[in-house]
Amino acid sequence: MKVITLLPADIYTVVNRSILTEIDRKNLITLYEPIIGPLSISLYLTLWRDLDKLEIMSIDYTHHHLMSILKTDLDSIKTAREGLEAVGLIKTYLKEGNINNYVYELYSPLSAYDFFNHPIFNVILYNNVGKKEYDLIKTEYRKMSINLTDYQDISKPLDVTFKSTNLLVDSMDIIKSNSNNLNLENKVDFDLIMASIPKGIISERAFNKKTKELINQLAFLYNFDSLKMTELIRTAINEKGFIDKEELRLSARKYYQYNNNGNLPTLIYRKQPEYLKSPSGDTSNRGKIIHVFETTSPYDFLKSKYKGVRPTTRDLKLLEYLVVDLELKPAVVNVLIDYVLRRNNNKLSQAFIETIAGQWKRLNIQTADAAMQVAEKEHKKYTKKAQKESIKKITEKEPVWFNQKQEKEQISEEEQKELEDLLKEFK
Repeated sequence: MKVITLLPADIYTVVNRSILTEIDRKNLITLYEPIIGPLSISLYLTLWRDLDKLEIMSIDYTHHHLMSILKTDLDSIKTAREGLEAVGLIKTYLKEGNINNYVYELYSPLSAYDFFNHPIFNVILYNNVGKKEYDLIKTEYRKMSINLTDYQDISKPLDVTFKSTNLLVDSMDIIKSNSNNLNLENKVDFDLIMASIPKGIISERAFNKKTKELINQLAFLYNFDSLKMTELIRTAINEKGFIDKEELRLSARKYYQYNNNGNLPTLIYRKQPEYLKSPSGDTSNRGKIIHVFETTSPYDFLKSKYKGVRPTTRDLKLLEYLVVDLELKPAVVNVLIDYVLRRNNNKLSQAFIETIAGQWKRLNIQTADAAMQVAEKEHKKYTKKAQKESIKKITEKEPVWFNQKQEKEQISEEEQKELEDLLKEFK
């Protein structure tokens, strides 16, 4: 994927694809902010404000305008924008030139009803805010019930109140409330799923567009592969040969919770964003290791350290803290995991991790290469201090990527084998 550099002089125009209301504003802050964060919501509200009195399309602005209002840098604005894109609140279009031109299309947030019945948003909101806060939020949207037992409905229909005339009126393209669908790459192989279920059991029309979307969303949310989704689909086929969507959602949730001590998933499966990856083509040992850090999710990277077995709940909570609470980038988390395990005798000590993670967050480390460099510097300081104080000999094993001068420096046979083993896990 081509990396586009965002510049302060780049121009953007906001286009309204919906009818935005004060209820939407409440939904953004109450329902979406716990998922994508305050900066993404501030960006959305700023773009909304840019429409001003021109409710359909704004005038042209530069991105310096956004930097001034949001008091932040362009990388943070780009990340915030990608969060909005991920949850379907905006679509971004680009026309390249001497000065790039962007069009940001704004879409309404989901209604409360659709949000709480969404297979992904509902679960992640619950996991991000906890049961108590989640129940409070749901209470805000609960439908009021009025007892009308002793009342009659005396409302008159349209044809009783008004008479029709034979006027011919041209139809117009009128703006309406419009939510954007959640955009996910295919997580599962639908050909494999359909081939794995006997035709006599399931109808050929069972896999319609909506059902496929749900299956893909559940696979993404719970990190299920095609075979696991096939098993779950089999349990949700009704007597007519169609897939009961509610039953499928329930089965997926129960299976995940059963195998995760009752917990629901978070966002620890994300990989490094494209714009923070190193340029492709580096075939040196260090370049190959950086590629592993950048193309592997923290969950899969930690799982590889468990030799393919699911990590413990405690270690997964540490991952959750790094990715969700501290908002470290996935590749940075992978470097941190690798560094701590080797420095700390294959143990993920919470205090040790929090100390390093806090430092890296304050240093605004966002790439694998930067994380590796700061880890190397810290380890050298630690080694010198230990030698100076004449304490016991340091026995920690350095990561194979320490002091690797690309292809020029020779490494021992043991280090080469360790490097090959690391790369082999992710081929």
